[in-house]
Amino acid sequence: MAEKAFNPFEMAQRQFDNVADRLGLDAGTRDFLRNPMREYHFQLPIHMDDGSVKVFRGFRVQHSDARGPAKGGIRFHPHETIDTVRALATWMTWKTAVVDIPLGGGKGGVICDPRELSDREQQQICRGWMRAVAKNVGPLQDVPAPDVMTHGQHMLWMMDEYEHIMGGQYPGVITGKPVGMGGSLGRTEATGYGVVYTIREAAKELGIELKGATAAIQGAGNVAQYTLDLLQQLGTKTIAISCWDNKDKKPYTYRCMAGIDFKLLMASIDKFGTIDPAKAKANGWEQLDAGAWIEQDVTILVPAAQENEVNAGNAEKIRPTVKIIAEGANGPTTPEADAIIQKKGIFMIPDFLCNAGGVTCSYFEQVQCNMNFFWSREEVLQRLDQKMTVAFKAVSALARDKKVYMRDAAYMISIQRVADACRMRGWV
Repeated sequence: MAEKAFNPFEMAQRQFDNVADRLGLDAGTRDFLRNPMREYHFQLPIHMDDGSVKVFRGFRVQHSDARGPAKGGIRFHPHETIDTVRALATWMTWKTAVVDIPLGGGKGGVICDPRELSDREQQQICRGWMRAVAKNVGPLQDVPAPDVMTHGQHMLWMMDEYEHIMGGQYPGVITGKPVGMGGSLGRTEATGYGVVYTIREAAKELGIELKGATAAIQGAGNVAQYTLDLLQQLGTKTIAISCWDNKDKKPYTYRCMAGIDFKLLMASIDKFGTIDPAKAKANGWEQLDAGAWIEQDVTILVPAAQENEVNAGNAEKIRPTVKIIAEGANGPTTPEADAIIQKKGIFMIPDFLCNAGGVTCSYFEQVQCNMNFFWSREEVLQRLDQKMTVAFKAVSALARDKKVYMRDAAYMISIQRVADACRMRGWV
């Protein structure tokens, strides 16, 4: 019998059920929170550059708006699925709750590969997506943002389409926009820097000196890039980083024992997070197999790619030197891998806490747009550091007090906050 395919939404529900049992949630609240409140599925017919019409499938899932407007990114990916979007929308609900910002959880996507599309075709997909959901999103309903293989220009096209439809200026409808067009300073680096703020706090608790420590990162997109950047500023060497090679259609790990320099990385990578093999070689970086990142003798592991990347098949390969795993990606670790990591005694910073810097800064962007008053980069990052630090300390304190895994502690705080909001509203 063939092995059952990985389903991220089933994993998200398993994680929820485990904590719902711990919290003693009633059956009605459990049933309500383990499933999305709303889903939108639609087709996007696009006139391609060659004169043909191609139909793309799009989604928007709103998991919960109990604590505020739904919030979450829009992914462009050739292998996007509705269950992936459902899972990510669910995790967004817990993410906004754990950092205690007044937002809910949502996620969107389009099944497409922007690497194979012209700018005009991408713009048509963006405008088509917004036309499909314009009545169901907005500053007070649901606020999208960039995600996998989307960026500020995509968000600006979507905002422009929304404003055309609504007949007004609505910069708060979407976040992650370019600076000068309603975007916030500090947003580009926010998720990666947030990852490092939590690593810094974990290192303090564990008595680890980051200066001289080593790290390996999976992924080479925005989160991975700025995680490496701030780690380097703190004196931590990232000796390995992995990425997808769009030409070879397979991932590789690149390793440099002296440490991968941030400026060299940015000069060697394209906008989709693919490292140029020729430039890597010129930099003196070794090209290794895809899975080599997890097998390095480092202090810190940062999975910052996609779901299901740390699993029962590779978790045993994690070296005894690893003291911290910081989940820069959403849902990178399966429950089976969690059990192995707990047994190894590794300190886990769970995804919806670790990578919450992006949504927190998106919230700051929303606030700035609504006020029509914008903060300095220094003020944004200072506020971000404060939010991430307070959230980390709350989760860590609960984990110690209740003697539970960090992931369970983060879930306990988030789910309780959302459940309380649902009860106070009279929904359950």
